[in-house]
Amino acid sequence: MPYNHDTLWIREGEEVNLDKRPTLIEPVYRSKKEYKEMLADHVAQLSKLQQVHYADNRYAVLLIFQAMDAAGKDGVIRHVMSGVNPQGCQVFSFKHPSARELDHDFLWRSNRCLPERGHIGIFNRSYYEEVLIVRVHPEILAVQGIPDELIHNGKVWEHRYQSIVDMERHLYRNGTRIVKFFLHLSKEEQQKRFLDRIDAPAKNWKFSAADVEERRYWKQYMRAYEACMSATSSKHAPWYVVPADDKQNARLIVSEIIFHTLTALDLSYPEAPPQRYKELTDIRKRLMEERG
Repeated sequence: MPYNHDTLWIREGEEVNLDKRPTLIEPVYRSKKEYKEMLADHVAQLSKLQQVHYADNRYAVLLIFQAMDAAGKDGVIRHVMSGVNPQGCQVFSFKHPSARELDHDFLWRSNRCLPERGHIGIFNRSYYEEVLIVRVHPEILAVQGIPDELIHNGKVWEHRYQSIVDMERHLYRNGTRIVKFFLHLSKEEQQKRFLDRIDAPAKNWKFSAADVEERRYWKQYMRAYEACMSATSSKHAPWYVVPADDKQNARLIVSEIIFHTLTALDLSYPEAPPQRYKELTDIRKRLMEERG
């Protein structure tokens, strides 16, 4: 039962209010068995589409995942893209920038990782961190080497939004299709998942005290996400707010959106020119002759 993705898409110029957007919705699956069957079907379809995308070699696809801690970004990427050939897909996780990266503009380190034509690039967090965590913790700006007059002119976030929009529009004009997902998790569900990480020894490695510390800034993060998505969602690079309290449901919804993104590209295997057909016919003839 496909979900109406239009209810999740942020229209260009829309004022986002996350308090009015659900973190939990009626699931698109009716049982755990059906979830597994639906996911397996989605993965198989994506695998086939990715093969054609790789051979077609005209477009690049960039998938961006942003969320609060424990929202399930890693799980979505792992489960939804499990059938995709690694040869045509790369995942990049962006954490604290290095000293070298801080010596460049804020888009530089992610631009080096943009997907090639025929490839799918996945950003687990992205350049959007520069208008999210940096906005919630503006003291980070002080170590980025930016001239004071550019920080204190009152337009630093507006300018960064514009830089992002301009860059994404440039990529679109050159054949890169961008889809951005915000996995919308409730504070209550995050608490449950944190407790689960503490109580399950196999998940202890996922948890750090810093994760709990950031919960103090929950409202600030929600406002930062709202401002960010309001300013940067567009028809050519849309944001989708995906309810994430149900991990399985979120995976199915994300996989459907990726599927529709790829099918909209009208991909096809390239046709061989007449000379190539003649060459293949001659080769086939020689191989058949070997069989005597």
